[in-house]
This record gives sequence, structure tokens and C-alpha cells, in this order.
Amino acid sequence: MIRQHIAKLIWGVVFLSLTSLACADILLIEKVRERMLRDLPVNGLTMDEVEARYGEPLDRRGPVGDPPITRWDYEDYSVYFEYRIVIESVLDPEAVMRELDDGPN
Repeated sequence: MIRQHIAKLIWGVVFLSLTSLACADILLIEKVRERMLRDLPVNGLTMDEVEARYGEPLDRRGPVGDPPITRWDYEDYSVYFEYRIVIESVLDPEAVMRELDDGPN
């Protein structure tokens, strides 16, 4: 009888632990989705257009490879260029985690 209660207690703790981990993943996914709605440079913009609209980047890296890929780093995201055209804008994972740690604003 005691074994059954202990087993139920252990399974309950395991279930609650797994549930809380799943909730943390869901919250992170929701936060990432929110961040993806940000106004980031879109594909096809030129370097001049990005700089005019989003300002001076914190860091400029590249060009590297063939075709040449250049990366500009802003506070919460990076912008990748092929030659002088945007091919991708990527949110910084640390920025998303920092916002989660700071809690709701």
C-alpha cells in the first residue's frame, strides 16, 4: 500500500517536471514568434537602404566567401548580405533569452 502511494508520488513529480519543461518551451516559442513580428530588414533591401532605415550597425563583418557574404550586427539581430543585398535577418538568441529573463514589460 505504501509502495503504491510512493510510486504515485514519484510519477506525479515526474509528470509535473515534464509539464513545466514543456510550458517553458511553449513560452520560449511564443516569445520567438512575438520577436519575429519585429520590423527587421527584409530580403532585397540594399546596404544603403538598411543603414538609412535602421541606422549604423554595431559591427560590420565580412565579406567572406564566394559569393561574398557580409554580416552587420545590431543590438538584437544580425543582417546578412550577398554582395550589397539583404538575404536574411536573424534575431539574436541571447536577446530573446534576455527578454525572457527580464520578464514582462
